[in-house]
Amino acid sequence: MTDGMPPGEPAGSLSLDADKTSTRAARFLRKWKGQPDRQAAFTYPSEPVYLSEHSSINGAVDRDIKDSMHADIDDDDDLRKFYEPIATYEGRHRYDPKAQWTLQEEKTLVRRLDYKICAWVCFMFFALQLDRGNISQALSDNMLDDLHMTTNDYNNGQNIFYVSFLLAELPSQLISKKLGPDNWIPIQMVCWSVVACAQSHITGRSTFFLTRSLLGIIEGGFIPDVILYLSYFYKSKELPVRLSYFWGAYCLTFIVSAFLAFGVLHLRGYNGMAGWQWLFALEGSLTALIGIISWFYLPPSPTQTASKFRGKNGWFSEREEVIMVNRILRDDPSKGDMHNRQAVTPRLLWEALKDYDMWPIYLLGLSWQIPATPATNYLTLILKSLDFSTFTTNLLTIPSYCLFFVQLIFLTWLSEKINNRFLIIFFCQIWMLPLLIALEVLPGGSAFNWSRYALNALLVGYPYVHAIIVAMTSRNAGSVRTRTVGSALYNMCVQTGSIISSNIYRTADSPLYRTGNKVLLGLLAYNMVLIISMKAYYMWRNATRERKWGAMSEREKSVYLATTTDKGNKRCVLLLRLQRNVVSG
Repeated sequence: MTDGMPPGEPAGSLSLDADKTSTRAARFLRKWKGQPDRQAAFTYPSEPVYLSEHSSINGAVDRDIKDSMHADIDDDDDLRKFYEPIATYEGRHRYDPKAQWTLQEEKTLVRRLDYKICAWVCFMFFALQLDRGNISQALSDNMLDDLHMTTNDYNNGQNIFYVSFLLAELPSQLISKKLGPDNWIPIQMVCWSVVACAQSHITGRSTFFLTRSLLGIIEGGFIPDVILYLSYFYKSKELPVRLSYFWGAYCLTFIVSAFLAFGVLHLRGYNGMAGWQWLFALEGSLTALIGIISWFYLPPSPTQTASKFRGKNGWFSEREEVIMVNRILRDDPSKGDMHNRQAVTPRLLWEALKDYDMWPIYLLGLSWQIPATPATNYLTLILKSLDFSTFTTNLLTIPSYCLFFVQLIFLTWLSEKINNRFLIIFFCQIWMLPLLIALEVLPGGSAFNWSRYALNALLVGYPYVHAIIVAMTSRNAGSVRTRTVGSALYNMCVQTGSIISSNIYRTADSPLYRTGNKVLLGLLAYNMVLIISMKAYYMWRNATRERKWGAMSEREKSVYLATTTDKGNKRCVLLLRLQRNVVSG
């Protein structure tokens, strides 16, 4: 019997939660999700499979399989050890360093993942944004007047939400890594839906502040939790486009919610409730339903899809599971360093926090979207101040979000097509520059209402590069621990930027916001300098690593891999060979 394996279970097989399966909490979660305790033993495919010579390795140049990692792994024990996942990795029983497959097989499998995993993740994000963003439609129904609140009160409420959201990001991500995103995300959804419904009963400033705080605490961490979850299924080059679908759902939520608000807000006066109260109650209930379904739908990993509710045989055959596990590990071997129920310890947390190669991305997350955020947050208020009716205001927001969606999908795809992310990020700032200048110099008066609307609509529909930067965060992490912590830290920086942006447009500066627009132009100039500096830094880091690795003999490379204390993206020399740009740019 293999050491550490239960009697009758072959070597290489793995229980659902690895060394954590004996815990009472893990058993409870498996029971209520209908998840089996053990994975079936692995059987190698009986027929040969082949890998296309044009298989891409993590966004690097395509190369012939005989000249790439397989030849090296077969000939070198050190390289084989580097790729081999830990014994408790949930896909360890499907790991096969000699497995091969065709490019068409992989494409077909990725399409199935899109239908099974990515589509539902987008639907969950739709629910998040529905509850997080319906405050904008509520404002158009005179919510502030009903509650005897001012724009500054609304700003303070948003600050409370963003601070709560920010503070919850990292703790939520650590909980998610311990329990698994497939468990933690549905719990989050059901909890915040209760608070979302409770917003229908707020009576003034204090209860408004309380519900905004609770929403931020519970929703915080959802986005990095989902990013971590998607990284279990997709390679680094595939992730940006899937994240663009993810944030595309964010955009579609604005469009759908505008139509929903148009109908729901007409319920004002029915049963003694205002339209915005009906909006909070109905949309919160919808999120609760989605969260309950998600609890039973989400599988823990590619090799753990069998359950009472997903089918006793799961979604994929053994051969498909072999392809999924090995394509992920060959793209990024670090994904086999931890299993999907393994917590990030304080020591690992500290190592991730001090990873200085990630700091420029965090700094960019702080400011890149600020120039467009005030217009996005205040679009309905701006339109109301320009004398558009409540219902016209909600309908006029739709064109800007349609533009937002088209640019998001196309530019994310283009960034991978041309293999240049920084160029697209810089274009985002260029897009906003003339619009902010025009808003600053455009005269006031009703004669310019439609011109001001057009400028704000184009600003709200700006090139949203969030998916690109998030994928860079995941790609540059180099380890599961840094990916877990880095995704949370990046989103914390984004939320900090949201706090800053919510205080730029002030009541005394309305409705033209001349002072606020000057501040946004200054921040936009800063972003341009920062993006250029980041590009230069990452080019220098990659060039330095290439020279170091290229100067080593084959024997020195093997010795380095066997003896180095470098971890994550600092263990760069082999990864540079396989990934080209570990520090992406």
